[in-house]
Amino acid sequence: MDHMDHMDPSSMVFFTLNDLKVGRTMPFYFRERDPSKSPQFLPREEADSIPFSSKQLPYLLQLFSFQPDSSEARAMEHTLNQCETRPIKGETKFCATSLESMLDFAHTIFGLESDFKVLSTTHLRNSATIYQNYTVLEVPRQISAPKVVVACHTMPYPYAIFYCHSLESQNKVFKVSLAGQNGDMLKAVAICHMDTSQWNHHHASFRVLKIEPGSSHVCHFFPAENLVFVPAVSTPSTSNVFVK
Repeated sequence: MDHMDHMDPSSMVFFTLNDLKVGRTMPFYFRERDPSKSPQFLPREEADSIPFSSKQLPYLLQLFSFQPDSSEARAMEHTLNQCETRPIKGETKFCATSLESMLDFAHTIFGLESDFKVLSTTHLRNSATIYQNYTVLEVPRQISAPKVVVACHTMPYPYAIFYCHSLESQNKVFKVSLAGQNGDMLKAVAICHMDTSQWNHHHASFRVLKIEPGSSHVCHFFPAENLVFVPAVSTPSTSNVFVK
């Protein structure tokens, strides 16, 4: 991992399809999980009664008893700004403040009568090391799905907030078995975005992979608490994932 030491370890989640080879070893960051410390969803009625706007940040800091110069205040401001940023071309985005609103967004993307299933990374065995070398243990399983999927990422906030979005460009979803050098074992969910031409050129993936927007696809793993929604008709299959 020496050549990556100068980079923020938390950005080490990106790779390419060519990296998904049995026996390939790469440095990845999977942040420490402690469900007891993770923010929980509020009931929808309660969540809807609380303003969710950067314009209301002073009121929100007072509501949650955070000082304006605190790390919690900065995290809340970051989350609100991210949620209010305009989507990129071909992206549909939504910040879910309740479980019900997250499911409603998935139905909006897939169809009101659609069924879907949720994928997440599973830690079968884990150590206290969040950044280490991981080895691909077996041929990754591609999840058969249409090009549109919904990815939901946790955001720092006093209660659970998920940044959910769907991209019109082609995506590929995989389940990957990984073994960490410290004994960790994971069934990790990965998504590969095949078109990055509309992404901000400051996106961390371009620094990690040393590529330019639109010049290549970008794959990344999901932390355990992040979610990927795919239609329920999808079935896992073994697929040759390598590309030229």
